[in-house]
Amino acid sequence: MTIDEELQEVFASVGARGSIHVRELGGELREVGHADDEPVVLASVFKIPVAIAFEREVSLGRIDPSERTVVTERFRTGGVGTAGFCDDAEVSWRDLAHLMLTLSDNAATDVIYHRIGAAAIAAVLADLALRDTRIVGCCEDLLAGMGHELGVDWRSAEFAATMSALPASRLRALAALDPQRTSSSTAQEMASVVAAIWNDTAAPPAACARIRSTMSQQVWPHRLTSGFGAGVRVGAKTGTLPGIRNEVGVVTYPDGTRYAVAVFTTADSLDLQLPDVDRSIGRAARIAIDHLRT
Repeated sequence: MTIDEELQEVFASVGARGSIHVRELGGELREVGHADDEPVVLASVFKIPVAIAFEREVSLGRIDPSERTVVTERFRTGGVGTAGFCDDAEVSWRDLAHLMLTLSDNAATDVIYHRIGAAAIAAVLADLALRDTRIVGCCEDLLAGMGHELGVDWRSAEFAATMSALPASRLRALAALDPQRTSSSTAQEMASVVAAIWNDTAAPPAACARIRSTMSQQVWPHRLTSGFGAGVRVGAKTGTLPGIRNEVGVVTYPDGTRYAVAVFTTADSLDLQLPDVDRSIGRAARIAIDHLRT
């Protein structure tokens, strides 16, 4: 069995299709992948380019990271962090960036998105030569688009009820789950993004160091981390939508060798909990890295 077939089988065995790209950082370029040039839905992985754009603005002195702003009701999209708060919250810009990457806080993301603007994020994509990557709005825009397709206000109780009652075929037809109509990229390009962060080329070195530190504090250990043992460090960002399970980051071994990893999956099931698919992300990453190491 070839490495490509082995990686394909990892995803197929849990009822999913997947794409993966792994690249060793430093020294001679060594990489391996499966379906890594195919378009994929980013989901919350789009927050990595947002973080780069934010840290560039901080480095240029356009944003004081200690300045405080208010996360209002408008940005409460549900979920963790300020997105699930009952009341307005006054938070510094740097703490919002922390919540965006560690908890995947949608409200924190959207407040930052509107502060820096879409042009700053587009500049990141252009500077990193991400020709197959596009970001279509923020979390609020994604949910509003879903509501528009379904003919209900996404902020209403009716939206949640409509979503839960949708047949699978209708849910899969939503733009948010179609890489041709939503924020999308490829595993190869997203691996290059985190490689640029770890190599200090995505932004000034101090800015890249801040992003690396924050990504290393992500609270979700059930995907990439599940494939590795003690002593292996993972700094990464997840992405989740119905049927979509992703993670992009860097895996660092005790000997100092580092690997940029991007894994994207689409499951046959639309269940909210898909632990086998979650674990397949770590398993595929481990197989790909072991292939490079041997």
